[in-house]
Order: sequence, then structure tokens, then C-alpha cells
Amino acid sequence: MSVDRTAIAGVLAALLPLAASAEPVASLRAHTHIHGLAIDRTDPAYLLIATHHGLYRAGPDGNAELVSPVQDFMGFTPDPRDPNALFASGHPARGGNLGVVASSDSGKTWNSLSPGVSGPVDFHQMTMSLADHATMYGVFGNLQVSRDAGKSWAVVGKVPDKLIDLSASATSAETVYASSELGLLVSVDAGKSWKPLLEGSPVTMVETTQDGTIYAFAFGKGLTRAKEGAFKWSAIAGDWEREYILHLAVDPTDSNRLIAATGESQIIASKDQGLTWGPFGR
Repeated sequence: MSVDRTAIAGVLAALLPLAASAEPVASLRAHTHIHGLAIDRTDPAYLLIATHHGLYRAGPDGNAELVSPVQDFMGFTPDPRDPNALFASGHPARGGNLGVVASSDSGKTWNSLSPGVSGPVDFHQMTMSLADHATMYGVFGNLQVSRDAGKSWAVVGKVPDKLIDLSASATSAETVYASSELGLLVSVDAGKSWKPLLEGSPVTMVETTQDGTIYAFAFGKGLTRAKEGAFKWSAIAGDWEREYILHLAVDPTDSNRLIAATGESQIIASKDQGLTWGPFGR
């Protein structure tokens, strides 16, 4: 039997990370799209950047290296239990959908975890509950939920119209937040029903931290935050002109340190809870 060594080599190349070469994090926007951010909890000085072309790790010097295979990570969420564990969804380089994939080595290698419902799914939004780390949510047409850390999934119901982002609660596994072009909404029954929290303008992102702080970016209000339950919103920094935030990472070891990806795929950082911002790595 003949063996097509060229084909085998192509498959292996798609599964293995490329040789790392550093580039300024600011240059990523020239050749890829950013789909998610997370502080690297193995070393919080570093940032993990999920992109259309793989997972990058950026250091305090402002340089980023590709650490994963080249594949499109559309949905991306860290596992709060394990600093080396990550979950993602999207598309492999060769086409099709990834389903739900997981990494136990900070993104260097990935294994298939589940196809999801009617999959393999391509979750563009996914989030893990900070209240119950076995609960995850993902969107593939409808909202799906997993109660066993991504191994199996069930359809819960519809998502809000013109959805942009999801973030699960730190206080209840049944609570999840959704940002949309119509505002910010909350569900307290695992996505079966939704009610508004912020109305009147698009909300481009929502992020919940372990202490129950919710961050949201609303047009006309800028970056705002509130505590879960109270929902008394306060503006952090207002004058964004035409720019906006699509993804936000809050350092779990230092709540003053925020890192954001803007609508123009610029990565910016703040050391004062969002009052002032500058380029990441400066």
C-alpha cells in the first residue's frame, strides 16, 4: 500500500504550532482579527490573544508570539479552575467547524471536547460560569449550555437579537449577560428568558469578574461598571469619540489592570481601572 507522505505532512502541519517568532502586538491588526482576550494566569504579566489565525501570547515588552496551531478561535474562554486550561470554538485552518476544543497546556495543543448540539458547532460567543465552573454557555444559532465543563451540550433557547457578546455570572450558574446592538440584557434562568439592564444604545462587550463586577461598553456612555445584583452603573472613562471596546480582560491578581481590544483591533491597557489608557506594552 502506498503512503501519501505529502498529505500526511500537511495534516501534521495543520495540527502543530508554527515556530514562534515575535512581532509587535500592534502589528497583529494588519493581518488578523482579534476574537478574545485573557490574562495568562501562569504569568499575569502576559496576555493571551485569540485571533482569526491562532492564539498569541504577548509579553510586557509589547511583543507577541504565536503559541498555537493556525486556526480561527471565534469563541474563547479560560478555565478559572486551572491556569493552563482554555476552551475555544471556531474553524480549523483546513475549513469546517472545530466544535468545542480544549487545551491543558496554555494553548500550545488542542483536543476535541464535543461537537455540541447539531455540530460541530462554531461558537462565536462562549463563556464559563464563575459561580460553577462546570457550567458553560455557547451560541450556535441558539444558546447552548453545558453542565459538565464542555463535554455535552443542550439547547436552552433563543439569544437576544443582534447579539455581540456573552459573559456568565460570578454569583449564579443560572445567570448570564448578553450585550447586543440593542443594549445589555440578563437572564437568570440559564437563557430561557431575558430582561434589559441597559437600553437605548449598542453595548459592544460585557465582562464579569470573580468578585461580581460587571464591565460593559455602551455607546454614548463609554466603559461602565456595576456590581451584580445592585446594577448601579457608573461611567469609568467617557470620551472615546468614535472608538469602542470589543473585548476586555481584567487581571485577576490586580483589579486596577485592564486590557482591551478596540473595534479597530488595537490592544490598549490601563493601570487605573480604565480611567486612562495607553498602548499595551508601553
